Amino acid sequence: MNVAGRISRTITWLGTAYTINVGRIESGGIVGVFESTVPAGGGPPVHIHHNEDEVIHVIEGAYEFWLNGAIIPVAASRSIFLPRGVPHTFRVASASPGRNLTVLTPGGLEEFFIEAAVQAPRLPEHMDRLLQLAGRYGIEFRGPPDWDTTRAS
Repeated sequence: MNVAGRISRTITWLGTAYTINVGRIESGGIVGVFESTVPAGGGPPVHIHHNEDEVIHVIEGAYEFWLNGAIIPVAASRSIFLPRGVPHTFRVASASPGRNLTVLTPGGLEEFFIEAAVQAPRLPEHMDRLLQLAGRYGIEFRGPPDWDTTRAS
């Protein structure tokens, strides 16, 4: 296990840049760490991670997280824990791009973004390819969030 010797790899998929800092190979599968730069208003569809827990630390911008029906605002310098098995998503609520650091336990899901960037599936025309790739990583897509849900206190 040699984390310090690795050069980060940056890829872009669907307008978001991902810099993989620590992957499954470097950590022996214990953790995956990557930084994302997400366009204003951007974010993934509602999804569930069946294999890993996730912590997202917001570095820049204002984010809103949709977590199992509740909307939780998360400002820069704050973090949120997203447990495996719970539907969630986020969007960058600020007018400028957001930047966040994601930590996954165990590691491995960061490789989904590398494969997606290489395959470059476009939505909606390649949804079947995306669903197949997501299934290999234990990701289940649930569609768009209801951002009109009551905000968490």
